[in-house]
Amino acid sequence: LTGLCPLAGPSPTSSIHVYTQREVYGTVGSHVTLSCSFWSSEWISEDISITWHFQAEGSRDSTSIFHYAKGQPYIDDVGSFKERMEWVGNPHRKDGSIVIHNLDYTDNGTFTCDVKNPP
Repeated sequence: LTGLCPLAGPSPTSSIHVYTQREVYGTVGSHVTLSCSFWSSEWISEDISITWHFQAEGSRDSTSIFHYAKGQPYIDDVGSFKERMEWVGNPHRKDGSIVIHNLDYTDNGTFTCDVKNPP
């Protein structure tokens, strides 16, 4: 859940509700879709951004693996996901989903979808 609130004066707060699957299973060598849908009472801004983070099992560190901003998907060009990820989302349909191809044992961990819809 990402809360959006103005910096000045008391006014109502708008929020985005983000929904993902609690657990997703895949087989080594196959692909898996990581679903991320969201709901907002506000219109979808052209400045919407969607970021996916990955935290490997047993690690305390989380790294960004995908970012969508200004109408363009940006797949990180370093790291283990760089040539295995596909953007399948559509922010106008309130969808921020990605697909990871050619799954590996090292892909086990926590994936987090973060959606921001300014202002």
